[in-house]
Amino acid sequence: MPLSEYEQRVLEQMERALESDDPRLATTLQRSSHRSPLRYVLAGLCVVLGLVLLVIGVASSLTLLGVAGFVLMFAGVVYAFSAPRKKGPQGVVGADGTVHPSSAKQQPGSSSAKGPGFLTRLEERWDRRREQGRG
Repeated sequence: MPLSEYEQRVLEQMERALESDDPRLATTLQRSSHRSPLRYVLAGLCVVLGLVLLVIGVASSLTLLGVAGFVLMFAGVVYAFSAPRKKGPQGVVGADGTVHPSSAKQQPGSSSAKGPGFLTRLEERWDRRREQGRG
């Protein structure tokens, strides 16, 4: 049974909220998706072509060709097993469900969408402890 239009909107809002609130969890959950078969075909072609170059290089005593074949084989295997790059969170989800774009480049001293930075919180804790010790 297909989802209604309202349910689809709510599900999309929940996905955006998850991506903006906990990007690490969202990336972990997205990794379970299947990779494109084209990725494996290209990697397989690289491995086979690299193997052919390696054998030809060894048989004809062309060391450079053999090394290039090995590097091509290795690159094919790495490409097959590496995770495809994903885009990060699209922004911050507001209370009403709208997504506001977050700036990717923030100044080191400025506060992020999650609140004050670690050092700022640490300084605030230190100040509170000093004030409690005096009083």
